[in-house]
Amino acid sequence: MQSTNPVFTRSQNFSQPAPQGYAPFPGQPQAGQPYGQPGYADPRYGQPAPQATAPQGVMTLDDVITKTAITMGVLVLTAAITFIFLPVSLLYPSLIVSGLVGFVTVLMVSLRRKVNPAFVLAYSAIEGVFIGAFSLLFALMFDPGIVMQAVLATFVAAGATLAAYKFLRIRVTSQFRRIVTMATIAFAGLVLVNFVLALLGVDMGIRTIGGGFNMLAVLVSLVAVVLAVANLIMDFDFIEQGIRNRLPSSESWRAAFGLTVTMVWLYTELLRILSYFRSN
Repeated sequence: MQSTNPVFTRSQNFSQPAPQGYAPFPGQPQAGQPYGQPGYADPRYGQPAPQATAPQGVMTLDDVITKTAITMGVLVLTAAITFIFLPVSLLYPSLIVSGLVGFVTVLMVSLRRKVNPAFVLAYSAIEGVFIGAFSLLFALMFDPGIVMQAVLATFVAAGATLAAYKFLRIRVTSQFRRIVTMATIAFAGLVLVNFVLALLGVDMGIRTIGGGFNMLAVLVSLVAVVLAVANLIMDFDFIEQGIRNRLPSSESWRAAFGLTVTMVWLYTELLRILSYFRSN
């Protein structure tokens, strides 16, 4: 079982079933362990059983919520500072640099088997600069109210998705994962091709900013929002599996990072959709 969110693919524990069987009592020898070896105390001789080793901290829902609040808090704070104080002359350079650095940071976090909280927080700060500059661009083209509308729509969509997943008991099947994976890869390929063609002066009309109402661009962004919501559902499912499998508490940072990446994607697409209707 694999997630479409690359953050979780580096931790196979998110998709492994919970271990079965029983744990031996303190002092009971493991299979193949002879009497008299360290770790075994024969109760017939009145020797006290060794104290059980304190279990390592495990991932819990509270951990995930706390870490997600931290990463999102850093992102929102950095975005707000960028939005308020960034000079207009540095708008496009900030967008390009923060976008590239943020992409590299995502790869650095995703490709590591052991998550590094410092890299997660660094991503949040860098992506905050990108989101702040991206929001400022739309605010200057339209009006500042469009940013607050997009923020509100993002959290409403995420909250509704979580409620539907929890209360409607949405099951993430293999077919669902396969469809979302293929669709997400196809969408990423489309966006990449469009970006390359735009550099060559070819406008496909599927990703525009301030170019007036474009039905094709609206449909593409709507598809992107549906894919982002589907990825959120899969993220919730993999977090639930991680908690059930009793992953180390450090994996809460990976879960928070994955949710933050998906939330950023959802916000940018909703902001685009609002801008298309403002242009009209």
